[in-house]
Amino acid sequence: MVMIIVMREVNLAGLDLNLVPALEALLRRRNVTHAAADVGLSQPAMSRALARLRDLQGDPLLVRMRSGYVLTPRAQAIQPLLAQAVAQLKGVFQPESFDPAAVRRTVRLAAGDAQAILLLPGVTARLATEAPGVEVRVEPYGPDILDCLESGALDLVFALASTSLPPGVHSEQVGEDQLALVMRRGHPAADRVWLLADYGDWGHVGVAIVGDGRSEIDALLAAHGVTRRIALVTPYFTAALAAVAATDLVTTVSGALARRFAPTFDLVLHDPPFPDTRLTTTLVCSHVRAADPFLIWFRSLVRDVAGEVIPERGLAARRSSPLPTA
Repeated sequence: MVMIIVMREVNLAGLDLNLVPALEALLRRRNVTHAAADVGLSQPAMSRALARLRDLQGDPLLVRMRSGYVLTPRAQAIQPLLAQAVAQLKGVFQPESFDPAAVRRTVRLAAGDAQAILLLPGVTARLATEAPGVEVRVEPYGPDILDCLESGALDLVFALASTSLPPGVHSEQVGEDQLALVMRRGHPAADRVWLLADYGDWGHVGVAIVGDGRSEIDALLAAHGVTRRIALVTPYFTAALAAVAATDLVTTVSGALARRFAPTFDLVLHDPPFPDTRLTTTLVCSHVRAADPFLIWFRSLVRDVAGEVIPERGLAARRSSPLPTA
């Protein structure tokens, strides 16, 4: 006669996983009292857990002998498997350990020339000492930028806080700059305090990473009956500065960037005649990767660098300043 043993499949959804640490402690300690202390249960609660485990296993697991409890053959067989399973479960639920110095990775981020010039030198200098295995690759902005974020082709994108973002992305402020009205030294209007109306009297250089070069500035001017003429549109902030250095055109860009190139291009900087000149830079990533320990660390590093190179200047005074119109 041939005996056939049918092994029934265990339904994990029907198991009380709270019994797993209790079972591991019982087999390791071979003592109900000590096992209860290890997992934070009372002795009666651990005794009840042992009774349930015996029922589930169809085996006594622990047998009392004169020398104490001993493991049954079944308990001996599952003990190493159980220890391994508990260790793996801890790995699932414990935060991932992270050491920047051990990372080997390429960060792909979309950035304009302003961020590349102001922030990336400091970022790469920090990476050289803190995370030498990390490489940074700057990618251009494009119409598919959100798709690239979603797919992981891009890790991060520099944007402005005023940028409209769709659901599914995570935005985090990294630095706050101020807008500056920039023109060449010797410009006919370089020595005057500008009013909103003056924006309609001179040609402007617009910077358009995407779009047509129009911005919130044009909406503000239009609300006060002023229209500015955009004589040149470029995707590069440094090209805008070079253009105003050689013409009577003006531009309104990052104050930190304009100060960096003012000596080179012999530029004059003015506060624009706006009630709020804040220019808040953010880093945008997909919600899927927002909790990545490395990207959390990298965004923090960018914030540190931004705090050194684009500090706030006169923010409180400008927030409360009136809007000069005439």
